[in-house]
Amino acid sequence: MAEHYDLVVIGSGPGGYVCAIRAAQLGLKTALIEKSATFGGTCLNVGCIPSKALLHASELYEEAAHAFAGMGIKIGPPELDLAGMMRFKDEGVDGNVKGVAFLLKRNKVDTFQGVARILAPGKVEVKAADGATQTVETKNIVIATGSDVATLKGVTIDEERIVSSTGALVLPRVPERLLVVGAGVIGLELGSVWRRLGAEVIVVEFLDRIVPGVDLEVAKQFQRILQRQGIRFKLSSKVIGIDASGPRLNASVEPVAGGAAETIEADVALIAIGRVPYTEGLGLDAAGVALDERGRVITDAHFATNVAGIYAIGDAIAGPMLAHKAEDEGVAVAEILAGRAGHVNYDVIPNVVYTYPELASVGKSEEELKAAGVAYNVGKFPFTANGRAKVNRQTEGFVKILADAKTDRVLGVHILGPDAGNMIAEAAVAMELGASSEDIARTCHAHPTLSEAVKEAALAVEKRAIHV
Repeated sequence: MAEHYDLVVIGSGPGGYVCAIRAAQLGLKTALIEKSATFGGTCLNVGCIPSKALLHASELYEEAAHAFAGMGIKIGPPELDLAGMMRFKDEGVDGNVKGVAFLLKRNKVDTFQGVARILAPGKVEVKAADGATQTVETKNIVIATGSDVATLKGVTIDEERIVSSTGALVLPRVPERLLVVGAGVIGLELGSVWRRLGAEVIVVEFLDRIVPGVDLEVAKQFQRILQRQGIRFKLSSKVIGIDASGPRLNASVEPVAGGAAETIEADVALIAIGRVPYTEGLGLDAAGVALDERGRVITDAHFATNVAGIYAIGDAIAGPMLAHKAEDEGVAVAEILAGRAGHVNYDVIPNVVYTYPELASVGKSEEELKAAGVAYNVGKFPFTANGRAKVNRQTEGFVKILADAKTDRVLGVHILGPDAGNMIAEAAVAMELGASSEDIARTCHAHPTLSEAVKEAALAVEKRAIHV
């Protein structure tokens, strides 16, 4: 007998499991299908969570080696136990995925382990690892299958010497030289991890800048900081091939504008040129679900596809490939299906690069405002002038606030500095509520805190910062 549900969610990443839980909370009989052995998708298993564990551990390792003595803490040179660091990472992942399983069970979401294929609107086949199949019937389907690694033409990822982000999280030893292809979030985060642990890191980027989409002034300062840390960049360059036949990799790199190629030797190459929607094998063609030119599921403002009863969220659709964006969409579509007014404000989705220092932004960059013809004012405040940052010796970076020249409404906030990923939440809340820079400036901030830099940047919009 086929099961009957109000909603079947395909994929248990942050978008999928959150969608399923919210739907169940709203009284919908809900099922979740996951092809892997554990819940949580890429983010919890081989993405956000394990990478942050290694970023945290490697940052402490570097701090112990280079900063403790200056704070009056005497220790011998720290010794790296890479296997132990990997166990620390794996324990964190295990705790998180088990937590998702617990939440699904507590909220009475039925779960199916297997590969899902949409047979027709309202019918989903689940094929288990042993080949057994069953059909799940439902009123509605939400595609939350996430994304997969984008590959580089002519380069084969073996997850040993030529790796994706997945392989870069489980390297058995620190490479002498790591070649990173792509200067986006993933490449810079994982490059930072292995640089701290002792690797020489070279980053090759097709564009003439790092972190595409980030405010250019912030990106340039970020690059200077990373270069001081020891990361080398080759911008406006492309990898045209990697020879893996010898004991070391030989990558051929040539200028984008044309010219002679050079060879870069490396022990490991990380391919981090982005991600692509994961929709293979879902049966979307047979079901008639339309995709765009980039393979993303086309949806309307309510996450509905062109086929009645089939919806999509997260990395499978247009927009930034961010876990928290997928979560908000999951909640929104669940509320829509329950007859409520689900909504996502795409103008207020924060983005964070978890290097050290962190880079966080929300809203518009200067380049976007100029292109749109929007008049704006800028307020900036450096962490060199922040009391807490000074005493902690964490003075790299600054806060930048962009506000509408006529209304003073905050249009964008960019933070390059310590704990930026947490501080950006204040800016996101302010923007969600339509705050002006004056509102932030007149909000009392605790002293001494790093977040005082946000207040000072808001004051600087009207050229009245106190501490610079």
